[in-house]
Amino acid sequence: MPRARGPVLQTPEKHAARAAALWLMTGVLEDGISLADLLSRGSGPMTTLVPEDRARAQRLATETLRHLRTCDQMLGPHLRLAPRLFVHNALRLATYEIMGTGAASHGVVNAAVDLVRAAQPDSKAPGLVNAVLRNIARRDPAEWQAATPASLPKPFRKPLVAAWGGKIVTAMEAVQVHVPPLDLTLKAQEDAATWAETLGARVLPGGSLRLPAGQQVSALPGYAEGAWWVQDAAAALPARLLAAQSSERVLDMCAAPGGKTLQLAATGAKVTALDISEARMRRVSENLARTRLAAKPIVEDALNYTPPMLFDAILLDAPCSASGTVRRHPDLPYLRDLSDLADITALQARLFDRAVGLLRPGGRLVFATCSLMPEEGEAQAATALTRHANLRAWDLEPKCAEMDLPAEWVTDGGALRLRPDHWAEIGGVDGFFIAGFTKAS
Repeated sequence: MPRARGPVLQTPEKHAARAAALWLMTGVLEDGISLADLLSRGSGPMTTLVPEDRARAQRLATETLRHLRTCDQMLGPHLRLAPRLFVHNALRLATYEIMGTGAASHGVVNAAVDLVRAAQPDSKAPGLVNAVLRNIARRDPAEWQAATPASLPKPFRKPLVAAWGGKIVTAMEAVQVHVPPLDLTLKAQEDAATWAETLGARVLPGGSLRLPAGQQVSALPGYAEGAWWVQDAAAALPARLLAAQSSERVLDMCAAPGGKTLQLAATGAKVTALDISEARMRRVSENLARTRLAAKPIVEDALNYTPPMLFDAILLDAPCSASGTVRRHPDLPYLRDLSDLADITALQARLFDRAVGLLRPGGRLVFATCSLMPEEGEAQAATALTRHANLRAWDLEPKCAEMDLPAEWVTDGGALRLRPDHWAEIGGVDGFFIAGFTKAS
């Protein structure tokens, strides 16, 4: 795994959270490592922080990356040339703090200068940072509010425009610039009204609960007793559409981190949770323990897995570009190349074929990807039908009507297509493609 090369800073303790945020940004923008991978490591400056500073560092890095191109627009008039990446990131972080959060400019400027001086003590960079940020501090905060949501990086945006058109992609960007709300899935869906009142949440079509952003999840009622788990409303739909029954043998084929496994287990079905990653499967086991639900975790490559019996129902949420999750993972546009998806779509096809082989005649298969790219969704489902004459595709419109989901989300082929700009007025939703199939008897 690549190493995050951010400078080892000898900075005052009061700057520790900002220093860690810069380390995270460097890991993403220079080393191409996701925030999730950086945060899961047992090394680096994040490990030395108290929980409050760790949360602050993560929030600063995440939100600066979310607004990175807007920060660059603000900095542009004050920079003749782009400085070295670490200095540039320090400027971006400080610009977000001053313009995006309204933090007192004096403290932010001094912190940025101290951080850069610690990293580059013999350069002119600290003076540059001081001069540029004092200019930023003089600007009207209304400029930030009035700024048009910055577009996604061109290599990420161009394939999306080719797929959806510029108008729709601009609508997606307008949603993705905001911190997404918090969605929860209940263990007992019949208690939705009670939990909505307890948590101050709204019940979404489909059954998820939605709370405002900024919640401390572990402090919410119901967390400790496992009454619910965090899961985007779109990610909860594949398991709901599969509609597992208590008497069925069900396979969650690429299970980690486990939200869908929990949904399937909550039906009382005999659930096998399969994933190739031992580390990610530990999270599945932890979530099963917290929610007091039962499933059989197996760490194995799904392409090589041979069960003792065929399954009644299979959920395949296949590995993909994750391009639909940018609103929750603003580092992704700087890590993913959507112009060449040949390897990942080939893997999806192999996993699909394996799923069909593991399904009993008359059994049900739901295929899903959290991608906005048609080759990982609509095209993948269409070509699968040409390979498997014994499969029948579902028309999901009646099921969507039962859940009060908009009919226009159903594709011409009867599948479900969600985009981040759907439900934009209440915070949007992850991009997802979901299709259902029955294997002929």
